[in-house]
Amino acid sequence: MVDLEWGHELYCLGHLFQAAVARARTRPDAVDGLLAIACRAADLLCEVFGAEGIQSVCGHAEIEAGLAELARVTGEQRYLRQAELFVARRGTGTLPPIEWGQQYFQDDIPVRQAAVLRGHAVRANYLAAGAVDVAVDTGDDELLSALVTQWDNTVARRTYITGGQGSHHQDEAFGEDWVLPPDRAYSETCAGIASIMFSWRLLLARGDTRYGDLIERTLYNVVATSPSASGTAFYYANTLHQRSPGAVPDPNSASLRAESSLRAPWFEVSCCPPNVARTFASLDALVATADAHGVQIHQFASCGIQTRLDNGELITLDVQTDYPRSGSVRVTAERDAADPWTLSIRVPRWADGARLVVTGASGDVSTASVEPGWVTVRRVFQAGDVVELVLPMRPRLTHPDPRIDAVRGSVAVERGPEVYCLESIDLGVASHGTVTDVADVRVDATAPVEDHDGRPRVRLVAPVAEPGRELAWPYAERPLEPVPSASFDVPLIPYHDWAERGPSTMRVWLPLAAPPLDR
Repeated sequence: MVDLEWGHELYCLGHLFQAAVARARTRPDAVDGLLAIACRAADLLCEVFGAEGIQSVCGHAEIEAGLAELARVTGEQRYLRQAELFVARRGTGTLPPIEWGQQYFQDDIPVRQAAVLRGHAVRANYLAAGAVDVAVDTGDDELLSALVTQWDNTVARRTYITGGQGSHHQDEAFGEDWVLPPDRAYSETCAGIASIMFSWRLLLARGDTRYGDLIERTLYNVVATSPSASGTAFYYANTLHQRSPGAVPDPNSASLRAESSLRAPWFEVSCCPPNVARTFASLDALVATADAHGVQIHQFASCGIQTRLDNGELITLDVQTDYPRSGSVRVTAERDAADPWTLSIRVPRWADGARLVVTGASGDVSTASVEPGWVTVRRVFQAGDVVELVLPMRPRLTHPDPRIDAVRGSVAVERGPEVYCLESIDLGVASHGTVTDVADVRVDATAPVEDHDGRPRVRLVAPVAEPGRELAWPYAERPLEPVPSASFDVPLIPYHDWAERGPSTMRVWLPLAAPPLDR
């Protein structure tokens, strides 16, 4: 261990431990020896970095979560104690100062004293995820409470509308509160995945649907955005505003990590593509949980769910949905139950006007309006009982907090969990080629946002070209005279689909041409 700041030795061991844990959980009969290799490495790690060993931490957090999960699988509490040691040492200045400050490594403030995530966004979220594991498994409620506060403040002030995190390119880091410029969004794919890891652990610990809401937002608008439809190219960073079309990357060369004009086959730093792969491979773990009272559905996907409750009751459910194209999620019980149990379904925060329809196997039907949060159905389920959550999927305009300077006076369009964007390819077609730059348009918020087969259409206003109007100095003592404008309707696309049709300009936040209607 010769380069704790930048060498990533312990970081790589953390990923090894998590791979061994995944192997042990999915194939406990495997005889490939991976778990044994991980345990040998963990034993050495505890010897070298234990209470009497090297009093330092890895510059890139990850080992903490790996050790805690390895302890759960093996029952070896020494691994958990070592993870606890690493969390306790973090923030005590064990790593030397660098140009971006020790907060880059989260080594400036002890974990339990921090109020918000800061520094390198991936490191921060990995550390928080591991710290939640330590807090839960050691019963450290003070530490868990501090992490809940960090999540709350980070989501409220340092997270993009897509769920992306990190607004600094130079250090791949969080900015200060409200510093969320869309055109400089770094929003690294790995940071999105790490954020999901943090949120998932808090969801298991606290059961609050807000954590499931952020997981959903990040899955649809960061993780799903990174890979191309073909799965052969990726984004490392996920901008929310592309000012120039860019160029197709050379397929035979590794791209710079921050290039965002088009997805690239590979990067000089190659963490994001395999991180996306492991996330996709483990998506089933995010869908549902079970406890002594019943089953909780957190994410919506067609699937089968089978589990056994503490009383021995075998629960088998069939889930059918084409979400988010539509908002119908149908859950059908496939077995008669001997005793009542509770089915809980997350209702997203954006889903005002959601309904729950319960249809019994005998034909009885009940319908009720439900609020965001948890909706629960407790009954002695019979085979054929159907619980259907119907979510409103109409497009909606979203306004930013005015303290986010970079997008003040703009709106974004969302439909269900998906954020939408304007891409110049559609702009040129809709305006008959008269307007081709997303920088030239404004949204007419007095016109309704229409839904055409799941694609929102907005009314845009663009200036009519006036030769000779260019200014030698772009500032004046009084507002410039308005330019004659034309309006036209333009379809938007899901943000995760942008740049699939070649080089283009794009923006998520659209400036307003007129005040929004009173509501």
